[in-house]
Amino acid sequence: MTHDLAVCSWSLQPDSPEQLIERVRACDLTAIQLHLDPLRSGDWSEHDLVARLSDAGIRIASGMMTTQGEDYSTLETIRETGGLRPDATWPANLHAAEQNAELAKHIGISLVTLHAGFIPHDQEDPKYPRIIERIRTVADVFSAHGIRLGLETGQETAASLLDALAAIDRDSVGVNFDPANMILYAMGDPVEALDRLAPHVVQIHVKDAIATDTPGRWGTEVPAGTGQVDWPAFFAVVRDRLPDIPLVIEREAGGQRVEDIRTAASLVERHAEVIRG
Repeated sequence: MTHDLAVCSWSLQPDSPEQLIERVRACDLTAIQLHLDPLRSGDWSEHDLVARLSDAGIRIASGMMTTQGEDYSTLETIRETGGLRPDATWPANLHAAEQNAELAKHIGISLVTLHAGFIPHDQEDPKYPRIIERIRTVADVFSAHGIRLGLETGQETAASLLDALAAIDRDSVGVNFDPANMILYAMGDPVEALDRLAPHVVQIHVKDAIATDTPGRWGTEVPAGTGQVDWPAFFAVVRDRLPDIPLVIEREAGGQRVEDIRTAASLVERHAEVIRG
C-alpha cells in the first residue's frame, strides 16, 4: 500500500507502554498517533516509551493533546466545555500546549492535533474572535517549535471551518479530517466536506458512524465499514486530492478495540487500489 497506516494510541486504551506495544502488534500495525498528555503529566516516562517503541519497530506518526475539563455527556455539555473555548480552563490548556510542544519537539513529532472546541458558525457571535485568537496563540506555540497544528473536524461544517481557517490565518494550521465526526455532530456529508477542505487536510482519521434520528443528540460510532461513510467515494477523493495524506485509525467506542481496528485496517486494504489509482 502507499500509506503507512497508523492507529491512535488512546483507541487501544493502554495502561502502560508495554500494553500499548502489545496491542499495536495485535493490530498488525507499525505506527501510532501518540497521546502526549500521559507523558506531559509524568504518568508515563518519555524516555522509556520512546525507547520501547523504537525497539519494537513502531513509528510515532503524529501527536495528539487533549484539553482539560471536557464533558462529552451531551452535545450541549461538550459545546460548553470542549477545547480552548471555556475561559476557566484556558490558562491551564495554554500551559499544557506549551509543555506538549516542547515534548513533541524533543520526540521528533512534526504534527499535533486537538479539538479546538466549537467555533461559532456566526462570525458576529461575540465568542468568535476569542476562540480564533486562542487557536492562533496555540498554533504559534507549536509553530515556534517547528510543529504543525491539526484541528479535528466534526464540530463545524466544512464552510464554517474554511471561514475559521481564513480568520486564523496561519500556514502552520491544518485540518485533521475525521469523517465519523461529521456524522456524529450532524455537520454535513463527509465526502463533500473532505473535497472542500482538501487543501488544508494534514491527516485523516479512519472512523465511521451512523447519524442520530433525534436532532440535538449524538450519532453512534461504529466499526469502520459498517456506518454511513461512503468509503469508495471517500477514498476516491483521497486518491484525487490527497494521495500522500497520512491515515490513522481511530476507535473511541465499543469493547473490542483491537478487533475493530483490524477491521478498519482491512477496510483500507480493500480500498488500496482506489487510493493508489
